[in-house]
Amino acid sequence: MKKWKLFLTVCAQLCFVSFSFSQDKWDLRKCVEYALTNNISVKQADVQARISQLSLNQSRLTQIPTLGFDGSLGLNAGRTQNPFDFSVSNESNISGSFSLSSSVTLFNWFRIRNTIAANRLDAEASKTNIDKVKNDISLNVAAGYLQALLNLEQINTSQLQVKLTLAQLENTRKLVAAGSVPELNALELEAQLARDSATLVTAQAAAATSHLQLKALLNLDAAAPFEIAAPPVELIPVEPLSELQPDAVFNLAKVNMPLQRVNQLRVEASNKTVAAYRGAMMPTLSAYGRLGTAYNNKLQEVYGRSPYAGVDSSAFVKIANQNYKVYAPFVGVNNLVRTPGFFNQMDKSFGQSIGLSLNIPIFNQGQLRTQYNRSKLDKRNVELQQELDNQTLKQDIYKAYTEATASFQKYAAGIKSVETSQKAFDFATKRYNIGLLNTIDLLTNQNNLFKAKIDKLTAQYDYVFKLKVLEFYKGQGIKL
Repeated sequence: MKKWKLFLTVCAQLCFVSFSFSQDKWDLRKCVEYALTNNISVKQADVQARISQLSLNQSRLTQIPTLGFDGSLGLNAGRTQNPFDFSVSNESNISGSFSLSSSVTLFNWFRIRNTIAANRLDAEASKTNIDKVKNDISLNVAAGYLQALLNLEQINTSQLQVKLTLAQLENTRKLVAAGSVPELNALELEAQLARDSATLVTAQAAAATSHLQLKALLNLDAAAPFEIAAPPVELIPVEPLSELQPDAVFNLAKVNMPLQRVNQLRVEASNKTVAAYRGAMMPTLSAYGRLGTAYNNKLQEVYGRSPYAGVDSSAFVKIANQNYKVYAPFVGVNNLVRTPGFFNQMDKSFGQSIGLSLNIPIFNQGQLRTQYNRSKLDKRNVELQQELDNQTLKQDIYKAYTEATASFQKYAAGIKSVETSQKAFDFATKRYNIGLLNTIDLLTNQNNLFKAKIDKLTAQYDYVFKLKVLEFYKGQGIKL
C-alpha cells in the first residue's frame, strides 16, 4: 500500500508543471511592458515629474505683472471718524472701499530668470528620472524572469531524476522477484525516490516563490493566473563577452544611463539655484499701479441753495436810561444737502496712482545669506552624489564583468562535469544491472550526475544574466 501511495505522489508531482498554468504565457517583453505601465514606482516617478512641471510653470508666471482686487464693506458703530471730512461722531455708518492694484518686477539681478532655469532643469531631471526608474524595473524584471526560468529548469531536471529513480526501482523489483538481487536494493532505491521527490517539491516551491516575486514587480495580483514563456536558455541571444569590456561599457553607460543624465541636470540646476539666491540679496526695482474708490452712507453733498429773509431783534439801544429794541431786516441762503447714491460716490471717489518702488535688503536676520550659503552646500551635495553614482556604476559594471567571466568558466566546467558524470552513471548502470555494483554506488553516481546538471544550469543562467546586465549598461536594453 505504501508503495502505491509513493507511486501516486510521484506521478502527481510530475504532472505539477503541466497543469499548474493554463493561461497565455508571458514572455519578457510582455512582462517589462506591463511592469512599466503598472508598477507603483514608475507611477510615483511620473507624479513627481508632474509636480516639477507645475513648479516650472508657476515660476514662468512670475515674469508677468500681478493683478489683485481688494474690497471691503462694513458697519461702523460707536465713536467713528468719517473718512471723507475726518469728522468724529457717535453715529453708526456703512462704509466701503474698493481697489485694483498691479505690480511687476523690472530688475532683480536675474533672480527670476535663474529660478526659471533651475526649475526647468529640475523638471527635465524629473522626466529623465522616469526613464531611470523604468530601467531599474526592467532590470529587476529581467532578473526575476531569468530566476523563474532557472527554477522551471530545475523542476524539469528534478522530474527527470525522479523518473530515472522510479524506472530503476521498477527494474530492481523485477530483479528482486527473479532472485537476482536482494530486497535491500529495492529499499535503498525507495529511499532515494523519496529524497528525489522532496527535491522536486523544493524546486516546485522555489518556482512558485519566484513567480510570486515576479508578479509583485509587475504589480499583478498574487491570485491572478500567470505562466511565463520558457525559451531554451541556449537560444537566448547574448553578445560575446569579448565585446563587453568594462572600460568601453562604462564610457557608454555614463552617456546612456538615465541616472547619470539626471545627476548632470541636477548639478546644472543647483548652479542656477545658487545664482538665484545670490540675486535675492540684491536690490529689486518694481513698478506698481493702483485704481481705488470708496463709499460712506453718511457722506453729504450740496446740491443747491435756498434764500430766506427775516428780522433780527436781538440788538437794542438805550435812550434816557430806557432800552429800546432795534429791528434789523436781513436776507440769507441755506445749503441744500443730500447723501449721494452708491454709484455716484464710487465715480466721484475714483482715484489712480502709479510709481516705482526699490527694495534694498539691509538686514533680515541673516535669512537671505543663510539661503544662499545653503544653496551652495546643496550644490556640493549634488556633485558628490553624482561622483558616488558614477563610482557605483563603474563598480557594478566591473563586478558584472568579473562575475560573467567566472560564470562562463563554471558553465564550461559544468558541461565537462555533466559529460563525465553521464558516462560514469551509464557505466555504473550497466554494472548494476549485471550485479557487479551495489545500489549505494549506483545512487552515488546518479546523485553526482544530478548535481552536475543543476550546477551547469545555475552557472549558465547566471552567465546569461550577467551578460544581459552588461548589454543593459551598454545601452542595448533588456531583451531575451
